[in-house]
Amino acid sequence: MKLAMIGLGKMGYNLSQNLLDHGHELVAYDISEDNVKNICSEGAIAAYSLEEVVKQLESPRIVWMMVPAGQITENVLSSLGEMLETGDIVIDGGNSNYKDSIRRGNELQEKGIHFLDCGTSGGVDGARNGACLMIGGDNEIFNKIEPIFKDVTVENGYFYSGKLGSGHYLKMIHNGIEYGMMQSIAEGFDILEKSEFSFDYEGVARVWNNGSVIRSWLMELTETAFSKDPKLDGIRGIMNSSGEGKWTVETALDLQVPAPVITLSLLMRYRSLEDDTFTGKVVAALRNEFGGHEVISK
Repeated sequence: MKLAMIGLGKMGYNLSQNLLDHGHELVAYDISEDNVKNICSEGAIAAYSLEEVVKQLESPRIVWMMVPAGQITENVLSSLGEMLETGDIVIDGGNSNYKDSIRRGNELQEKGIHFLDCGTSGGVDGARNGACLMIGGDNEIFNKIEPIFKDVTVENGYFYSGKLGSGHYLKMIHNGIEYGMMQSIAEGFDILEKSEFSFDYEGVARVWNNGSVIRSWLMELTETAFSKDPKLDGIRGIMNSSGEGKWTVETALDLQVPAPVITLSLLMRYRSLEDDTFTGKVVAALRNEFGGHEVISK
C-alpha cells in the first residue's frame, strides 16, 4: 500500500524502515530535513511540508502520524484536517490521551475523514522489527488497512480494540502496568544493593530471565543495562514520566478503582525528581519537635 509517515523520530523512523522492508510505498515527512533525506536514501519518497505529503498521495489517502502527544499532535491534525478529503484515513500512533483522540476523531469525522487511534508498544526495536499495536476506530476502516498493521507487527501483535479512543485507552493502561512492573524490578535490585551480599546484577537479571516466573522483556533489558554499567554509576536515579501513568491513575480515581501499585510507582517517579524534599524537612522537623529525634543539618 501507499501511505505517508509524519514524524521521523526514533519510533517513526524505525517504523518507516519496517514499512519499506515490507514493500509499502512510503511518503516521509519530518521537521528535520536530514531525517527525511536519510529515510529517502532507503527508498522513501521525500516530503518537506504537510502540503507535499497530501499532494503525493492519491485519495483515499493513508497518513500515519508518529509525533509527540499534546500540542504538536493537535497542530498536525488541525492542518491535515484542512488539507485531506472525504474518505482519507489518519492514524495517530503516538501516546495521545484517549479523550483527546475521541474529540479529534469526531472532529475529523465531521469532515468525512476517518481516524484510527493506535497505541504503539515494543520500543524502538519493536518499531523496527515487529511492533505491538492496539487500534481503535471504525471497524470497516480498520479492516481496509489491516494488512499494514499485520506487516509491521510480531505474530499476534496487533489488536482491533473497538470504538474510537479504545486504542489509546488500552495503551494508557498498558503503560500504567509498565510503571508498576519497572518499579517492582527496581525495588528488588535496590534491596539487593543494600544487602550484605555482593551480587553480579547482570547475572541476577540473566538467571531471573531464564525459567523463573518473573522472566520478561523488561528483565532482559535490565540484564542489558547492567552489562553496560554494572552498578549504574554513570546515570542519576531520576525517573521521568511521559503522561500515561498519570492518566491511568486519574482514570482509576474517576472509576473508583483501587490501583495502589500503579499510583505509588507514579509517585516514586515524582519523588526521584527531587534530591531534598520539603516533605522530608517537615517530617524531620516534626519528629524533632515531638520526640527530640535528631535532624541532619546542611
